[in-house]
Amino acid sequence: MHLSYILILATSCWAYCVTAERYTAPRTVDELHHALTTLGVDVTGRLPVPPRSRLQSNATAPTSPCSTTCGLLSAIRKNIVSVSGSQNYVQQQNQYWSAQQQETLPACRVTPKNAVDVAISLLVTRYLDCPFAVKSGGHAAFAGASNIQGGLAFDLSNLRQVEVSRDGTVTKVGAGNRWIDVYSKLDPLGLSVIGGRVADIGVGGLTLGGGISFFSGRHGWALDSVKNYQVVLANGQIHNVNRKANPDLYFALRGGGNNFAIVTRFDLETFPQGLMWGGLTVHPPTTNASIYNAFENLANDATANSDTGLLTTYIYFNGSYIFANNYEYALPTPFPPAFEEFTSIPNITSSQRITTLSNLTIELNDSSPDGLREHYSTATFRVNAAFQVQILDIFVQEIDTIRDAAGIFPGLVMQPITLPMIRLFRKNGGNALGIDEADGPLNLITLAMTWSDEADDERIISAAARVISRANEMARSMGLENRFVYQNYASRGQDVFGGYGEENRRRLLEISRKYDPDRVFQNLQPGYFKLDGQNGGSSV
Repeated sequence: MHLSYILILATSCWAYCVTAERYTAPRTVDELHHALTTLGVDVTGRLPVPPRSRLQSNATAPTSPCSTTCGLLSAIRKNIVSVSGSQNYVQQQNQYWSAQQQETLPACRVTPKNAVDVAISLLVTRYLDCPFAVKSGGHAAFAGASNIQGGLAFDLSNLRQVEVSRDGTVTKVGAGNRWIDVYSKLDPLGLSVIGGRVADIGVGGLTLGGGISFFSGRHGWALDSVKNYQVVLANGQIHNVNRKANPDLYFALRGGGNNFAIVTRFDLETFPQGLMWGGLTVHPPTTNASIYNAFENLANDATANSDTGLLTTYIYFNGSYIFANNYEYALPTPFPPAFEEFTSIPNITSSQRITTLSNLTIELNDSSPDGLREHYSTATFRVNAAFQVQILDIFVQEIDTIRDAAGIFPGLVMQPITLPMIRLFRKNGGNALGIDEADGPLNLITLAMTWSDEADDERIISAAARVISRANEMARSMGLENRFVYQNYASRGQDVFGGYGEENRRRLLEISRKYDPDRVFQNLQPGYFKLDGQNGGSSV
């Protein structure tokens, strides 16, 4: 081996090892005490931290890692810990959207009041090797996405800051807010941010996974509009992350999900926004060709119509199929020309009106009640109206096999990822999604399944998988396929980060190794989508 090559290896190792050491979490009781002292915890008389060798593997044992973690955190920060059976615990469990998440029971729930509480709790959780999950709004569908059986659940619902800068260009938003909390503050000021279209969706999950808005044609997705993140790293350090401070982590957080840090605050670009036009329009199923032709035309002409927001949804309800479409326009212009091809299609009923963003998100929220069984899955294709009609036929064929399931309410949602949106992916140095202008415009489809009986879980989820599989196969045969898998709509088994392309996945893994050398967010936080493709929820 040449000496020059050895020197290169040594230099690379030195740089990596120094970086890794900087972000390594405490490994001994003394190191843990030092880190907690730095965060203002009084360790006088020593905290009752047992040696890890004495912890029992049985999750329900009083000296299991998670039982010990819950007990120690109760001693340090008693008023933020809720144990099983307590009123706060039950109340917080009921805040999850899907029944599957509500039925997932952690050993305890921690509801931090600030970033320091998060850091203290994460240090103890990490030291004692207690698996954990993190909840912002709790709107993910599958069990374990933001809750964890037998582990520790971070519930960020007390991080509720909504603070607008004096010049009205930035809003600091705590990660525990739901979007209605943000819009209710901004609407009276004539301002807005890029955020969710359903009132009760949480700020954190939507923004870290992507975040499509009614205003995305003009301003981009939510992940492209974050000026700064306040985060807690796996070693308990609290950092600001932006284009100047930790720019590599800034890139990773824009599409990287929960794999790098616990985000406690998002500083969002803010812009003037007044009243707008929008609402829900119901069409008969016979209008499918007209609707998808209008979809294709709008997607292809989106540069001239950047103030539009479009969702087409084909629904099975009460024994019949209907379209329930959302047409939104960022200006208070009734029936704008951009939507003329849609609004000229015969409809059954329509709520289109001039109103506020808050009001429109509440309307969409009303069609998505809490406490039912839920399943989402997704795929992405090039826009093609004839192909969309064929996907609809596949959807009907598969839904007809499960239409006898109790409370069944499935929807096939299609929305465009337009060229103006894709161009805005380059904002702030680019995001991790791996979509280029040459890919677009794209049709992002979502299969949203709701039902009431757990006994039907397997066959409903299997039917949804068949829809996605058959649609992907047909797309490949027509040259319309695209690798992108949208994290916020993906099902447990889908490879989100493979859909970003191998170059971006490798880059995300390198950033993860730098900021989380102990793989805390990969291994100890098993839920949701992992960089290596091992996705889902977990029990301890």
